[in-house]
Amino acid sequence: MAAIDFKKDRKDLYSPGTSPAIVEVPEMLFIMVDGEGDPNESQAYADAMQILYGLSYAIRMNKAEQGYFEYVVPPPEGLWNVTDASFRGDGPIADKGQFVWTMMLRQPGFVTPAVFDAAREKLAKKKPALNLSLARLEPFAEGLCVQMMHLGPYDTEPESVRLMEHYREQRGFQADFAGKRRHHEIYLSSPQKAAPETMKTILRHPIKRR
Repeated sequence: MAAIDFKKDRKDLYSPGTSPAIVEVPEMLFIMVDGEGDPNESQAYADAMQILYGLSYAIRMNKAEQGYFEYVVPPPEGLWNVTDASFRGDGPIADKGQFVWTMMLRQPGFVTPAVFDAAREKLAKKKPALNLSLARLEPFAEGLCVQMMHLGPYDTEPESVRLMEHYREQRGFQADFAGKRRHHEIYLSSPQKAAPETMKTILRHPIKRR
């Protein structure tokens, strides 16, 4: 049986077009790590990504778990804000050290707290320097959103965000940045491997009906 690829199973969530569209995002399970700082320079951000991938691959390799099935580890995602205001991605941030982020990786439904704890114990032996207490397993029900595929470097995202805002306004929706609902990015390209002009990033904003 072929490995399950969440990106192919839910193309509406992982393969949007380059024009905005409305989507209802169901509850999904994630490993999450919170942090602050410039993702280009912050050791906390680098550690968070090591933690997410380390735990995710430890879970994927443990095929003895009840309900296990072969699957492709999904792309990383991030929820973004800044320290002194609500961040909507519609303008440049002069000081990226102000970023407050939650980085996360989706997990399959068979991942229970016990499975997560077992993966954490295994990774702790391999990477004792990582603070694995920063990671948590948590469901996230994002709900109604406007989203689109952004093509190009991260610094040009405000152009796509403005298109999204115009689209939802024209259709009678309003922004709903409350609680855990924040500016959301899903990274389909690696900045270490892809040229900036070819990068693909899904942008997603929470909305509600007026």
